[in-house]
Amino acid sequence: MSTRIAFLKGHGTENDFVIVPDPENTLDLSPAAVAAICDRRAGIGGDGLLHVVRSVSHPEAAHMASKAEWFMDYRNGDGSIAEMCGNGVRVFARYLQHAGHVTEGDLAVATRGGVKAVHIDKAGDVTVGMGKALLLEGDVTVSVGDRDWPARNVNMGNPHAVAFVDDLAHAGDLYSPPPFSPAAAYPDGVNVEFVVDRGPGHVAMRVHERGSGETRSCGTGACAVAVATARRDGADPTATGTPATYTVDVPGGTLVITERSDGEIEMTGPAVILAEGEIDADWLENAVR
Repeated sequence: MSTRIAFLKGHGTENDFVIVPDPENTLDLSPAAVAAICDRRAGIGGDGLLHVVRSVSHPEAAHMASKAEWFMDYRNGDGSIAEMCGNGVRVFARYLQHAGHVTEGDLAVATRGGVKAVHIDKAGDVTVGMGKALLLEGDVTVSVGDRDWPARNVNMGNPHAVAFVDDLAHAGDLYSPPPFSPAAAYPDGVNVEFVVDRGPGHVAMRVHERGSGETRSCGTGACAVAVATARRDGADPTATGTPATYTVDVPGGTLVITERSDGEIEMTGPAVILAEGEIDADWLENAVR
């Protein structure tokens, strides 16, 4: 490991990430190292880490190299691995543009949730093709304190439980994972979204992200919320042929989610690179001892 490790800091609707460029996959970013980097007091701080690797250089992404040059090796803030992060993909794409690897227009990004189609528009927003939602059958309940709510089980490449509430304050502090049942519904944990209505085609949400706690935004969560809200409202674009679009307010801003008639979901929102610097490798080595 070199004595200095380049990094950048970015966010998408205030879901913030440490970006570590490592095209040839030479860095050993252990879970403990990632957690130390993402620590908000003793480290740089972030909801997660975006490890930027060429697909051909990563054993989990080599099979996608013919479709996407770059692999988003995403880690949660606690160092655990996640399948996908929608806000992370937007920031990842913005980094590739910032570094001169891509320009405005279309590109593909490999993730553990598959290859994602991305479009960087001239106005600055980034749109990500998030794939199709899988709505799983079975009753799920989430609870906070003495309140509990039925939740819609939606998988966006990662698991979500979407609960409609009367007041977002009912979600509590969301520092720890809200209890859910049955336990078998989410054997590896779950992202939990609490949702209120703001108007026609307009909702607001708070989220506990698995492995990160409450975050200012969650892209896959916003997509899960839009799909769950559409079904609650009686809309199914794959059945009617009419796309459904929802504006989803998150604590860090606003995302626009469209479920197309073919079931594919598109998420549009901002992505910002705000700083860059170097991590001292000796500090990192000592931090994980």
